[in-house]
Amino acid sequence: MDRELLILKNNLEINKLTANCLMVANLFLISLWLFTITDYYGYDMYNTSVVFFCCLLLLMIPMILVNVFKLEKQWIKYYVIMCVMAVVFLLGTFISYDYAVLAIFPLLIATMYCDRRLITATTLIDCIVVFLSMCMRYFILSGGASGNEYSSFAEALIYGVSLRIVLILVTTLVTYYIVDRNMYMLNQTFSANSDLVHSQEELIYAFAEISESKSKVTGEHIRRVSEYMRILGNASGFEKEYVDKLSVAAMMHDIGKLMISEEILDKPDKLTDKEYAIMKNHVLYGEALLAKCPGDIMQIAKTIALEHHERWDGSGYLGMKGENISYISRLMAVCDVFDALTSQRYYKEGWSLEDTYNEIVRLKGTHFDPDVVDLFVEHFDEFEEVLRSMPDHEIY
Repeated sequence: MDRELLILKNNLEINKLTANCLMVANLFLISLWLFTITDYYGYDMYNTSVVFFCCLLLLMIPMILVNVFKLEKQWIKYYVIMCVMAVVFLLGTFISYDYAVLAIFPLLIATMYCDRRLITATTLIDCIVVFLSMCMRYFILSGGASGNEYSSFAEALIYGVSLRIVLILVTTLVTYYIVDRNMYMLNQTFSANSDLVHSQEELIYAFAEISESKSKVTGEHIRRVSEYMRILGNASGFEKEYVDKLSVAAMMHDIGKLMISEEILDKPDKLTDKEYAIMKNHVLYGEALLAKCPGDIMQIAKTIALEHHERWDGSGYLGMKGENISYISRLMAVCDVFDALTSQRYYKEGWSLEDTYNEIVRLKGTHFDPDVVDLFVEHFDEFEEVLRSMPDHEIY
């Protein structure tokens, strides 16, 4: 997984966390609403209720977008922060200026996204909100010094605005420190994850190459099949992270051949029924070898190893049919057959691209999933490019 994808995924997870935090904030607002409309404070019940209702509505919108509609977009974080700022403005202007201290809440939300530019923008807007809120209260709602908690506008700026802005700036410095620490940890995690994935890929490739070389197939076959799967995975609309895993897992499709004797694997003549039955067991051996291996890649590889010889019409090794065969195994079937037909082996010559193309199209709906064949046809040029860029080495 590359760094940008890791951060994107992290942001989408934080969107969900933020939506849950807003649920708690709504409960806090409701309790604050009930507390404020008591006769002791002398607030107008109707006007106060309208303000709090608008605040609750503002916080509920991002909650609904994330939790109900499952909307996972980058812009959600900006929308959430603006909604919270609007709530701070409404409370600080129409209820009590003391609520302006809640301007630190949008900063805390911005901190979770580990984005210093977002924190800077939030700080600037927070300061503007605090200033505008005071101006609204002083000049419009309270009618100047005579009806205000401050004797003059200068006093309002010093004791009202400046103190709250200082609090915002101090909070910003703290959030910068937190973000720097989080980014350091995120980079360390990314580096360790990259090393782990690279090591796992190298191990998988080495393991797969051993199994293929046993049947006198070169490592280029493994690489080609991996790239064919990448092509069809992208064409299928999978996310990049999953396509990468799929491409690596494809290398393990014939790992079960490690358990088949070389006499059967290398036999130049047609296999007997008994030998063919033994050969077919390599899919079961592959599943067994990978069954207890941890990690997403190994679980994908297990499925492919078991099912890549299944056919759409049910005439494959295990008799699985149609959509009972996992989609990734249907992709693998086309990739494996394409490479098998076009590759030269000690017992056969490689087919031409035209003959291979026609054969796969001919088997549409019998051997292969029709939708997968359509993807193959659409991206045949990419298959051809991979084949030409990775020719087999002579090993016979």
